[in-house]
Amino acid sequence: MRRLTLAGNTTVITGAASGMGAELARRLAATGVNLALLDHNAQALASVAADLPGTVTTHIVDLRDDEAVVAAAAEVTAAHPRINALITCAGSSMLGSLDQLTMEEMRWLVDVNLWGTVSITKALLPALHARPAAHITHLASVYALAAPAGRIPYSMSKFAVRGFSEALRHELEGSTVTVGAVYPAGVRTGIILHGRYAASIDPAVAARAASAQAAMYHTEPTDAAARIIRATERRSIRTMVGREARLIDVLTRVAPNRYWRVMRGALRQATDTTTPVS
Repeated sequence: MRRLTLAGNTTVITGAASGMGAELARRLAATGVNLALLDHNAQALASVAADLPGTVTTHIVDLRDDEAVVAAAAEVTAAHPRINALITCAGSSMLGSLDQLTMEEMRWLVDVNLWGTVSITKALLPALHARPAAHITHLASVYALAAPAGRIPYSMSKFAVRGFSEALRHELEGSTVTVGAVYPAGVRTGIILHGRYAASIDPAVAARAASAQAAMYHTEPTDAAARIIRATERRSIRTMVGREARLIDVLTRVAPNRYWRVMRGALRQATDTTTPVS
């Protein structure tokens, strides 16, 4: 398969105002890649873009709004005639058990993590098809491989992103556009610390659970970004990021019915959103 040349072409990044999206933007801009950066946070996005060299455009959009996504995609394609990569980083996390979460809270997360990914991919697909070679990289999660307690809406949204990526890859087979998914775990981006939690949870309990999970993360964002960029250039189908992701990938395949027994102990504090903080 033809390797993708990112330098001199445009990569579109969603969720570019912070975390993994911002780290990817910094790293790609430094290597001569033109960028179209999307996020709902105008101030934070402008701050990221201000420090980047080269051709960079910013586009403020709520990915839950389909009409706004179509309009943003039109802006992007008008400004960038050579789009050959899309990396979808936009997303959030959510803590809480099923009885703690409301349907509205769960729908919000699925709208952000899943439907936002589907919407921007659909809107930009014609521009990607116009290039001799193009690749879509969807950030899934290790929780698209393993589903822990206390993470139902997050896990189900990421399992769905995984399914979307695989089905779209098969649908586009034989075209110039390829699709891959990245499964990060243990990356120190702060997503879990800045994510949402059920309104019914004591904030101190939620903070403890989030901190317990964050303490388990070992992969630096710079290392994760390098791996994601390499996966995009190589048009990889399935990429694990972080040692925890590689371990969980093996564990869920070797013991698909029993992996939670192994994970439960390690994640005990990180999944406990009921015990009061003493």
